[in-house]
Amino acid sequence: MLETKIKELRLARGMDQATLAALVGVRRETIGRLEKGQYNPSLKLAMDIAKVFDRTVEEVFTFREEP
Repeated sequence: MLETKIKELRLARGMDQATLAALVGVRRETIGRLEKGQYNPSLKLAMDIAKVFDRTVEEVFTFREEP
């Protein structure tokens, strides 16, 4: 299961989903699905999102094994 800190990081910057989506070249719905754990990003998208927040991919995304 992929967990993200996207929503936390986005809200800390006062950014809405549409703004983040525009910055990384995806639809707002994609950001929403990422935040809910309903979508696994490509490596490029994960790197682009991390770059927006000046973080590493590992700081934004965490993979947890499901039992």
